Amino acid sequence: MATKQQMENVAQQARGAVKWGFLGIVIFAIIVTLVFGSWFQVDQGDRGVVLRNGKIVAVAEPGLGFKIPVIDAVHPISVRDHTITFGGQHSAPLEAYSYDQQPATLRVSITYQVPPAKVAELYSEYQTLENVEQRVIERRTFDVIKNVFGKYTAASAIQQREKMGMDANTAMRAALQDVPINVVSVQIEEVGFSKAYEDSIEKRMLAQVQIETTRQQKQTAEIQAEIQVVQAEAAARARVASYKAEADGIKLRGDAEAAAIEAKARALATNTNLVNLNAVEKWDGKLPETQVPGSALPFIGIK
Repeated sequence: MATKQQMENVAQQARGAVKWGFLGIVIFAIIVTLVFGSWFQVDQGDRGVVLRNGKIVAVAEPGLGFKIPVIDAVHPISVRDHTITFGGQHSAPLEAYSYDQQPATLRVSITYQVPPAKVAELYSEYQTLENVEQRVIERRTFDVIKNVFGKYTAASAIQQREKMGMDANTAMRAALQDVPINVVSVQIEEVGFSKAYEDSIEKRMLAQVQIETTRQQKQTAEIQAEIQVVQAEAAARARVASYKAEADGIKLRGDAEAAAIEAKARALATNTNLVNLNAVEKWDGKLPETQVPGSALPFIGIK
């Protein structure tokens, strides 16, 4: 039967084993912490802000990095493009008034990115992208879009959507130039007016189309009339030219005949025998069957 001393020795050995077991577990945990807590990984498209006791000591590039366990901490910041939509189903409505005081609801998307060189600055001021969006981008976007939209009438906001978008891009970049981000683009995706105003716009547009159609028809009619005038003038000139050519021909023929008659008259005047010659050339060789008593026979002078 075991003595009291032996039982105390067994208990002491058990307590020692427990103590050494616990100490082993602690040492193992420390080793695991040192092994797995001394390195970190930064994904492509991110940058890691390395903090040592809360102070920024470095910005890690994508890949595997090493840090002091427990003392150092790493916070990833995305440098990819990020898009925020305002006035959509999951955000507060973006309402504004046009230059002619027409109320409208707009849906606007802003795409931005954090330059890698400004990651430390962004973390120092805002810590997370969510804070930048809520505290800065959202508030300034509402003001910028209202100011830009207020420079356009309701009709020009629809007709000049591209120009209004360019103005919004310029104004938004100016408004966020003190924030460590780059504005990639601003898109005014939708502009909605009241139903009554949209109906009035449609009516005005239809009336404008009708006016333009009438103007085009008038211009077409004027052009056709001008064409007819030109054609008539060309036809009249052609007739005048034809009449003139005919008159000139008649005149030339008349002048030629007059010249021929005049030449023939001069020839007859200088040579009387030409008369007889002409008579002979025209005589058919027959004497007249009847003759007035006492008249001379023709061609008496012919031997």
